[in-house]
Amino acid sequence: MMRYNNIVSARFVSRPNRFIAMVDIGGEVCTAHVKNTGRCRELLTSGCEVWLDVSDNLQRKTKYDLIAVKKQRDGLPDLIINMDSQIPNAAVCEWLPRSGLFSADAVLRREVNYGSSRFDIRVEDGQRKAFIEVKGVTLEQNGIAMFPDAPTQRGIKHLTELANSLRDGYEAYVVFVIQMKGVHEFRPNDITHKAFGDSLRRAASEGVRIIAVDCNVTPDSIKIDSEIKIKIMS
Repeated sequence: MMRYNNIVSARFVSRPNRFIAMVDIGGEVCTAHVKNTGRCRELLTSGCEVWLDVSDNLQRKTKYDLIAVKKQRDGLPDLIINMDSQIPNAAVCEWLPRSGLFSADAVLRREVNYGSSRFDIRVEDGQRKAFIEVKGVTLEQNGIAMFPDAPTQRGIKHLTELANSLRDGYEAYVVFVIQMKGVHEFRPNDITHKAFGDSLRRAASEGVRIIAVDCNVTPDSIKIDSEIKIKIMS
């Protein structure tokens, strides 16, 4: 389980740009760094409850990182959604030894170059070698998780080169880490970026394995839990 050391609750006020948010902590408006540069418009709504990780680094411009939000849903239970775009990779590394995908002796390396891309994880497991690309998912509608929440040419490039790696003897995986609990299905977000959905379908047809997992999330922790049904056809 991935844990944060020092969490405080706040209320979201505004987001002047994609890197910072104004938050109300006990009546005082402060600046927080947003650790997810996606749009997140359906999450960061005026007055919603958010959680901040407090840094003890005195050299930082702000001591707060916005890492989680409570999403209220009409007719459905509220969701606590982790928004930290840096945590899914670490969560997958923590999950892989218990995932059944590889043996307990598999060696993991982070941020490994291949072609003109840098994949999140390289796995060496005896004679097996694999690349894994990790995508954090925070977009949810009526119990369906979707990716991306904004067009991503970088994501398309990763899918293309994952498929290319198969010809060099690698196994190739995309793991969509749904940073919440309470969804029943994952889909590519064809409305926002159909080209990514088309690339995902093409990669799957070429042998790239597509996996979606949900997470148990609290304001100060996140842990991958279960695989989720995937619907990738448009």
